[in-house]
Amino acid sequence: MITTRNICKNFGKLAALSNISVSLNAGETIAMIGPNGSGKTTLIKTLLGLVIPDKGDILYKGQSVLGQWKYRNSIGYMPQIGRYPDNMRIGQIIDMITDLRKDDNVQVDMELINSLGVNRMLDKAMRTLSGGTRQKVSACLAFMFHPEVLILDEPTAGLDPLSGEILKDKISREKDRGKLIMITSHVLSDLDDLVSEVIFMEEGHVRFHKKVSDLQAETGEVKLNKVMAVLMDPYYDPVMQ
Repeated sequence: MITTRNICKNFGKLAALSNISVSLNAGETIAMIGPNGSGKTTLIKTLLGLVIPDKGDILYKGQSVLGQWKYRNSIGYMPQIGRYPDNMRIGQIIDMITDLRKDDNVQVDMELINSLGVNRMLDKAMRTLSGGTRQKVSACLAFMFHPEVLILDEPTAGLDPLSGEILKDKISREKDRGKLIMITSHVLSDLDDLVSEVIFMEEGHVRFHKKVSDLQAETGEVKLNKVMAVLMDPYYDPVMQ
C-alpha cells in the first residue's frame, strides 16, 4: 500500500533518514521502534507530506505522492502531543475538521467519540483539558473518517487504563478490516497482541523489518519487550540460536 524507495533526509550535517526502503502493506499493524533520534518522527512526517525528502520516492498504491496531497485524506494521524487552538471547544474542533472533509462524502465514525466519553465533553475548551483528554480528542480525529491508513504516535500515552484498552480494541478491529496501521511506542507491552511486524530504526537507518512471528521464533521469546531485549543484547548472536 505504501512503499518508500531510498528515502534520504538531511538536516544540515545530520542524516535523519538514510536510504529508507520499506513496504507497508494493508492488513498489517506495524510497530516502529527505535531510540530517540533514530529517525522515526522524520519518517512519519515524510509519509504525511510534512517533510519533503532530499532523495527517493514514496508510493501510495503504486503511485508517487511527492508533490501531491490528496492521498493524505486516506491517512488518519494521531500525534504524540495534539496541539489545538486553546480558545476552541472540543465540539468546535470536531465540527471544523468535519467541514474540511465535506467534499469527500465520508460518513463520520462516531464510535470512539462515544466510547471514550468525548461526546459528553463537547462544550469543554481545549485549554482546560488534561493531557489524557487531549489524547482522546486526537484518537477520535484520527479514526473519524474511516481512513485506509492509520499512523499512531504513542497512542496510549496519558490515557487511563480503560481508555487505553478501548483504543487498543479499536485498533485491533481496524486491522481486521484490512487497514494499514503504524504505531510508535516506547511502552512495548502496549503492542502485544496488536502488531504483526516490527521496523527497528537506529541512526536514520532501518536495521530490520520483520514479522513478529519470525522474531519470536528467532529469539525464543513471546512478549515484544523481551524479544527486543534479546535482540538489543550486544552479546546476542542469532547464528548461535
